Amino acid sequence: MKKTFTVTIVSIFVILSIVFFVLQHQLPAFRFAVLETGNAIMVVLSLSAFYMVNKQIGKPGGAFVRGVSGASFLKLMVCMVAILVYVAINRSTVHKPSIFILMAIYLVYSATETMLLSKMARTTK
Repeated sequence: MKKTFTVTIVSIFVILSIVFFVLQHQLPAFRFAVLETGNAIMVVLSLSAFYMVNKQIGKPGGAFVRGVSGASFLKLMVCMVAILVYVAINRSTVHKPSIFILMAIYLVYSATETMLLSKMARTTK
């Protein structure tokens, strides 16, 4: 299951990268560098969350739930800070649809990660 998680997350990264590359050529107003950076940050956060939660599997007393909650909170805070930095740096030229796509990236990775981790926790018992 560990290999499945990594392959799935990397596959999502590749698919989203291709979508962003096509989007860059179809709609040049979107900030390709911003979207790709957000995608890369989410891959790193998802893999680190996987290792955080993986250490908690098998421990008693809701350790798995604490691991998932901690990983989700970490991802949310890093994403919020990254978006705030983007807005602070590009105050006059902020592309709001790019920010909404960054939020969608967060949702895609979070939903996938949660489904895979809960499945892994159920099969590990």
